[in-house]
Amino acid sequence: MASNSRVISPTKRVLAIVLAGGKGERLHPMTHERSKPAVPFGGKYRIVDFVLSNCVNSGVQSIYVLVQYMSQSLIEYLRSNWRTAGLTADQFITVVPPQMRMGTMWYRGTADAVRQNLNLIHDFDPDLVVVFGADHVYRMDVGQMIQYHVDRGADATVSTIPVSLRTASSFGVLETDARGRVVGFVEKPPQPKSMPGDPARALASMGNYVFNKDLLIDLLKNSYTDESDLDFGKNILPLLHRTHKLYAYDFSTNILPGIKLYEENAYWRDVGTIQSFYAANMDILGARPKLNLNNRRWFIHSGRYDGPPAKILDGRITNSIIGDGCFVRNAVIKNSILGRGVHVHDGAVVEDSIVMDFCKVRAGAHLRRVIVDRFNDIPARLKVGFSREDDSKRYFVDAAGIVVVPRGVTVPR
Repeated sequence: MASNSRVISPTKRVLAIVLAGGKGERLHPMTHERSKPAVPFGGKYRIVDFVLSNCVNSGVQSIYVLVQYMSQSLIEYLRSNWRTAGLTADQFITVVPPQMRMGTMWYRGTADAVRQNLNLIHDFDPDLVVVFGADHVYRMDVGQMIQYHVDRGADATVSTIPVSLRTASSFGVLETDARGRVVGFVEKPPQPKSMPGDPARALASMGNYVFNKDLLIDLLKNSYTDESDLDFGKNILPLLHRTHKLYAYDFSTNILPGIKLYEENAYWRDVGTIQSFYAANMDILGARPKLNLNNRRWFIHSGRYDGPPAKILDGRITNSIIGDGCFVRNAVIKNSILGRGVHVHDGAVVEDSIVMDFCKVRAGAHLRRVIVDRFNDIPARLKVGFSREDDSKRYFVDAAGIVVVPRGVTVPR
């Protein structure tokens, strides 16, 4: 993978651990056969591509990806589409399934996942350990967060972002002093505290952390030996600020090259629900998208595709993304995203929808506010998204009325 890599600090050796084992239950049925980080996004990406691209573009190129639930799809994707070894021994992306070194058990929380793989940290011997989740859509120069951590002499640092008070109970909420040092942390509080001077928002954890290696090892090896379930947000951070220098990094101060003035400042989305996933996909559409992925100075790297370019014979296409290998003939496509190898036939209409790789929308079919997972064949003249009662008999319909057509059967190569 090409990158915009650069040296973060000549005196700091950095290891990244990416937590990519999430079930993604609220994204069902898209996570019926894959983990959340493996869910396709934006016509050519997987959700995991964002965190990996952020690390690689930032010069963090020693990466362990911890996988767990329904991991085969993600493992195959990383094997086929990410260069897993570089020019030196310190450039790698290595997938790590549960090793069960501590007994026959799965990972029992974010911190437990790292605890069960402390041998990786011991062997690599970094100065700093970057622990990031793989469930979010955003762009970030990780080096700026690391530099913030180093400049303040922090023991640990949490990346943060303001969120509306009504949604803050879904996050870890922080209180900080004037210098950014954390003085309070509550995981998913029922009544979150607002930010000083901003009664409508709270300061939320993004689930991304930088730890000094010695502190992280001590916490996971010695301080929580009696905890079977161990989570950074639930167990460690609420107490850590009382004994160590825990700082909050303001994600809105992160500056990336190539950002357009019209883009949303500090764009970050937890795409953990059907509605948030759908909305984030729609955010990349338009002449002035909230998230413009056409940024040559900060690419989100994605999977390779050896098929042909898209071919459009005729039809009407408005505000849409058409992936490589698509074939469109006399169809209407409006405010939609087509993945790679999608065929849309005569008289079909696709509006406000996401159609993932290698699907066929047959003649006269009509999709409206539909997410079609990969390898599906939508029959001719079928209407989806017009009758909740009819759609519920065939597919999954979420509370907002978005219809999800589950993954089809993989076609022979």
